[in-house]
Amino acid sequence: MGEPQWLDQREARLWQSYRDTHRELMRALEARMISNSGLSGADYALLHPLSEAEDGVLRTRDLGRSVGWERSRLSHQVSRMEKRGLVCREECTADARGSMVRLTVLGRKAIDAAAPDHVDAVRTYFFNRLTADEQAQLTTLLNRIAAALPPTCPTPDCDE
Repeated sequence: MGEPQWLDQREARLWQSYRDTHRELMRALEARMISNSGLSGADYALLHPLSEAEDGVLRTRDLGRSVGWERSRLSHQVSRMEKRGLVCREECTADARGSMVRLTVLGRKAIDAAAPDHVDAVRTYFFNRLTADEQAQLTTLLNRIAAALPPTCPTPDCDE
């Protein structure tokens, strides 16, 4: 591999700024969501794709892929949400090895109630800080970085 090409001072500041901003943005969004809706960021992360899925149901592995979580993290979070009545698990009729996660009526009410404030928070903390040109430029830059990343599989069994 050879000698590492260490970050220079400018690069180190940029990288640290990105990390700090990401961490603090996620913290602010999480705190506001918990305060205003009682949902955690993890709750919202799973409720969102379920709310957009046909009939509010997704195969467990597809839900995990959509949020980039490992199987154990997904399973624990779904269990917590199941106990609160936000989701329920079902057998997969197409494949006995698979399982499904379904959004319940209570889960639908929770995401519908939380979404307006969440989008307002994203606007307040992120979009309102950038001009339209800066938003376009940031989109281009992030897409370029994402396109250069190696493909990943969030779970060992994601190709099942």
